[in-house]
Amino acid sequence: MSQVVRESGLLRRTPWFYAMVGMLIALAFAGCVAGFILLGDSWFQLLIAAALGILFTQVAFLSHEAAHRQILTSGPANDRLARILGNGVVGMSYSWWATKHTRHHANPNRVGKDPDIEIDTISFLDEDAATARGVRRFITRRQGWLFFPLLTLEGLNLHFIAFKHLFSREPVKGRWIELGMLAIRFGIIWTPVFVFLPLGMAFAFLGVQLAVFGVYMGASFAPNHKGMPVIAKDAKLDFFSKQVRTSRNVGGGWWATWLMGGLNYQIEHHLFPNMPRPHLARARQIVIEQCRTLDVPYTETTLWRSYGIVIAYLNRVGLAARDPFDCPMAATYRRV
Repeated sequence: MSQVVRESGLLRRTPWFYAMVGMLIALAFAGCVAGFILLGDSWFQLLIAAALGILFTQVAFLSHEAAHRQILTSGPANDRLARILGNGVVGMSYSWWATKHTRHHANPNRVGKDPDIEIDTISFLDEDAATARGVRRFITRRQGWLFFPLLTLEGLNLHFIAFKHLFSREPVKGRWIELGMLAIRFGIIWTPVFVFLPLGMAFAFLGVQLAVFGVYMGASFAPNHKGMPVIAKDAKLDFFSKQVRTSRNVGGGWWATWLMGGLNYQIEHHLFPNMPRPHLARARQIVIEQCRTLDVPYTETTLWRSYGIVIAYLNRVGLAARDPFDCPMAATYRRV
């Protein structure tokens, strides 16, 4: 299959496509700046904040693609672009993300190796949910329903993690470059907000921007693997089966590709991480045929159905946080 993909030219770079996307995003940012200036002291500024949250997510998609060597021809050039977009525009740490994401791609949904299913506010494994105590236990027991509300805090969390990583004692390549980019980024964005808007409105502006950014990011990445098979530590799987069985595609065609930055073709992306976004739809047909030949299940669903699967899966995992001695009937009467 890899030979077929290479011969079909699907791994060929498409600079024209990314130049067009970049221009559209730049024009949208210019529109937000113009709107910010024209609106002045108005609560309609929250619409600008929401638009910025969407645009920062779109830039994060581009940073993700540059990190995967999808945009430019050389590796170092892609790394520089990914760092500029990730740190300088989005406000994340490229070095933190690259390390974490590389581990994820090598072992998606594998216990002990995929950082995306490690214990956090949300528990993705029964054994992690069972260890929840205090506030985390309260959240874990309801984590499916709380998942999307919690994503409103994910934007702030990503900024916090960036500084935490860069100020840590572990070795970080380009530490001071990334810190400098973050400082400039936050200065450029936050200064006019607090200078030209009343204090309460300024905080509301940042709150809306961060909330939209967090929800959009989480809603784009969550359908990819959550609720798909989890691989045991000692399980032996070939590369193709491992990547396909743990990934889920989202149907919808071109609009889903724009909405999710190509992440809707998660199976193809995991099989060919450096394949540019415009080629993923064509690669899908080749992968589906290979799955039929090898009798490997190919999972694809709608965006809304994928969210339902994620919520149901997280609620099912959250059951492990319940007290095994808690009688359901007694609990019902206590609530009454």
